Amino acid sequence: MVTFLGFPIEIRNICVFLAPVFSAFTSLTGYMITKEITGKSESGLFTALFLSVVPSYISRSVAGSYDNEAIAIFALVFTFYLFIKALNTGSLFWSSLASLALFYMVASWGGYSFIVNIIPIFIVGLILIGRLTTNVYITYCTFHILGSILAMQIPFVGFQAITSSEHLASHTVFVFMNVYMFCEWIKNQIGEKRFSNLKKFVILGTLNLIVIFALFAMLTGKMKWSGRSLSLLDPTYASKFIPIIASVSEHQPTSWALFFFDLHLLLVLAPIGLYFCLVEYNEGKLFLALYGVLSAYFASVMNRLLLVFAPALCILSGIGVSETIYKFVRHITNYKSWQEYVKSRKNAKAARPRYGIPIEISIILIILIGYAISNYIYHSVWATAEGYSSPSIVMSYQHNGEKIIIDDFREAYYWLRMNTKENSHIMSWWDYGYQITGMGNRTVLVDNNTWNNSHIATVGMIFGCDEEDAAFYLRKLDVNYVLVIFGGYSAYSSDDINKFLWMVRIAAGVYPEIKEEDYEADGVYRIDSQVTQKMKDSLMYKLSYYRFGGVGGYDTARRVHIGDKDFVLKHLKEVYTSLHWIVRIYEVLPEEFREFERSRSSYAELSENVLLKQNLTKIKIRPIDE
Repeated sequence: MVTFLGFPIEIRNICVFLAPVFSAFTSLTGYMITKEITGKSESGLFTALFLSVVPSYISRSVAGSYDNEAIAIFALVFTFYLFIKALNTGSLFWSSLASLALFYMVASWGGYSFIVNIIPIFIVGLILIGRLTTNVYITYCTFHILGSILAMQIPFVGFQAITSSEHLASHTVFVFMNVYMFCEWIKNQIGEKRFSNLKKFVILGTLNLIVIFALFAMLTGKMKWSGRSLSLLDPTYASKFIPIIASVSEHQPTSWALFFFDLHLLLVLAPIGLYFCLVEYNEGKLFLALYGVLSAYFASVMNRLLLVFAPALCILSGIGVSETIYKFVRHITNYKSWQEYVKSRKNAKAARPRYGIPIEISIILIILIGYAISNYIYHSVWATAEGYSSPSIVMSYQHNGEKIIIDDFREAYYWLRMNTKENSHIMSWWDYGYQITGMGNRTVLVDNNTWNNSHIATVGMIFGCDEEDAAFYLRKLDVNYVLVIFGGYSAYSSDDINKFLWMVRIAAGVYPEIKEEDYEADGVYRIDSQVTQKMKDSLMYKLSYYRFGGVGGYDTARRVHIGDKDFVLKHLKEVYTSLHWIVRIYEVLPEEFREFERSRSSYAELSENVLLKQNLTKIKIRPIDE
């Protein structure tokens, strides 16, 4: 479309700049929703400022981050803006636009379920406090009906918009609100006294029928909760029943350090904004308060949802800063007006205004607020540069004052592209599937699609087997190469050994013969001298620590000496180990040919040729030709 308009652009540039462009749209939308809620442009400007630099959102919208979540957050905030606009006007036009925005959100991200649940909760709250108006009724009916119909047009959702438990609250509130409004209409027709008992009977009966229907649908399997939704309601659910969800670092509970690193000053300013929203409230401010409280809970349960929490915090902070500064500035303005009045009428005696605090303190506090905001901007720029701007496959760190670039991933994928056949099949853990496919141009056994975890469980089972059994499964699956990530040499902690326990747990859900306790020593995950025999014989252990004894056998990531430093491989052959030993690739030998077992003496001679160095850049393991 851009080319059609006369601006030729490469698809690569679109992928690079798409996320920053949508982040700019999000900042503009943040300004509009804040102005719509408060009626003040100043609050909207502060919101736009905070949204433009908050690290939680930049982590998904930095240039080159071609991710649907950068678009989804814009769709989320834009849907809320149109919904509040529809509430304020009671217009079918704005309600329809809100439904279209929801449709865009559904098409972009599965997190749309947050919208279809928070809005019904908000409607119930309005009913309970007696603020269910005609505007609210028109807006929600239009939004629910059109939104559900449009959501069903997305193949990803389909008829789940009706049968899924994530949509149950939306349907329930829609039915209940219509029954409630019908009762209100009858009351106006026949009088409140004659209708009081009938109203209670109708409303309570409707609620009972809805609860019975919902229980029946869930017990009979007509409606089901997704694993991610249950993990939000019960933080322990995933670790008990769906380990593949719990294994992802983004699905872990959020630490206080991460809250402060990502949100910084907003954690202080947002409660102030929440206070001002509740002191002089309207429908928009009540919705914003609900959005902030619920998103805070979800963000504490799953650190990935800091992304949803950040816009709410920015809007509340914008309101808090604006209202606070306004009170101080108003006192200064009143004080100056009083001085001018006294000068113009020298003989008149005017009482000194008693609004607020002394003018000197007001000026100092405004300066301190400005300093705090500038410090927040400085922190956000630093946090973004350090934590969220580096490519995920190229790492850098300081070593003895020298900056070291670790490019092992990219070099390993390039080696796969150049040194393996085009029809080769690669087995690795699912975290690296898309990277191998995209950069190595090779077919993988599992990728980052986790909708069906049985094939991922199969890979976990193979890594947990001994080499003999693993080789049998690898040949049956037509696997040519096995790739493992190992950080014991370079102190890289996000390696496959640290992820191995999750591999076992995921595999155990499909293959009952895999038992987690077989890999633990007295209930503890060990790779040192107390390593269990099952763990020591596993394919993951052998592929990670093969020839590692020759460089000392000290695992710098786990800070222990490994339990088995002297073993050989029979069914797999090492073909590539990257510069810092982070990526190791092994070829699966044909069944009719197995690599001969080296004698202990020849293995010792090989190990003596490789010395452990302090400067990691001096060692490079070349592809082995045997």
